[in-house]
Amino acid sequence: MENSEFIDSVAKRLRTSPEQATAITRATLTTLAERIESGEAKDLAAQLPEELRAYAHGPAGETGRFSFTSFINQVRGRAEVDDSTARDGVRAVFDTLREAIPPGAYDDVITQLPADFWQLTDSAG
Repeated sequence: MENSEFIDSVAKRLRTSPEQATAITRATLTTLAERIESGEAKDLAAQLPEELRAYAHGPAGETGRFSFTSFINQVRGRAEVDDSTARDGVRAVFDTLREAIPPGAYDDVITQLPADFWQLTDSAG
């Protein structure tokens, strides 16, 4: 999937502009990369369009317990959007990731997230 296809997919799901979809995508990927093991973040980055790789390839942060609310708050702050837009945006990015990367790679990422993410990340599954 090309960068423009990825961003367009997020924008359509979120019913927003490509600019806001880009900000939410970058914020979500950055936050995700901080929350999963660094090796998994590198694997994820390798599966993404080149323009998005740097956001998913960031240094790993805490990989222990963290809350869904904390994740959404970080995305909200980074993308400069409200709670509802952040929550819907994260769902749109995860749904697009599910389509853009191989199922095994997606599953590897998702299994590192706390169970409260599963309702969000498994909406089509």
